[in-house]
Amino acid sequence: MNKAMTIVYEVDEGLYLNITNRCTNRCEFCIRNNGDGAYGSDSLWLEHEPTREEIVDAVFSRDLEKYSEVVFCGYGEPTVRLDDMRYVALKIKEKHPALTIRVNTNGHSDLIHGKNTAPSFADAFDVVSVSLNTPNSQKYEQICHSVYKEKAFSALLTFTENVKNYVQKTLLSVVRQSLTEDELSECYAIAEKIGVSLKVRDYISSESGV
Repeated sequence: MNKAMTIVYEVDEGLYLNITNRCTNRCEFCIRNNGDGAYGSDSLWLEHEPTREEIVDAVFSRDLEKYSEVVFCGYGEPTVRLDDMRYVALKIKEKHPALTIRVNTNGHSDLIHGKNTAPSFADAFDVVSVSLNTPNSQKYEQICHSVYKEKAFSALLTFTENVKNYVQKTLLSVVRQSLTEDELSECYAIAEKIGVSLKVRDYISSESGV
């Protein structure tokens, strides 16, 4: 494993996994627009995309007993590597079955892989957090600049609705500073209709976190 690469980094009591720099969005509020790292980490720009074996080695180089959760969240969209992500998660589950494993995603997994990917999340992940970001497709395209354009917003809603059947704790998230109060209310209504909770988070700079 190239020691110069940051594959794992700590955030509070969590161990975060940075497995790709590829992403299907170019969000205006993305942390990687403002720097190279997060929460004081070294650069999260990867010199090469680590193999699944390199990721597993990096994870187990840490004492997992000290963490409350493992989180797939770095400088890219982790579901781009869905099969590898699942492989790593199951390896962790083998040795630490009680450890919470979370995925932070933009919800484009189905579009990326051309199929319903929700079943792939069963048994491997305990929490899936989907970035809703906006209450409608028009604003989503304006601030997220997805490669999937008008398809992106409806696809993330469908993914969320499907994956909640396989992952008990599924939620949507938004950045408070990017929404008006009316838009925030609309986001709450979307989450309620799907049957998941909505997490409202503050914008965080690269110096402080993701």
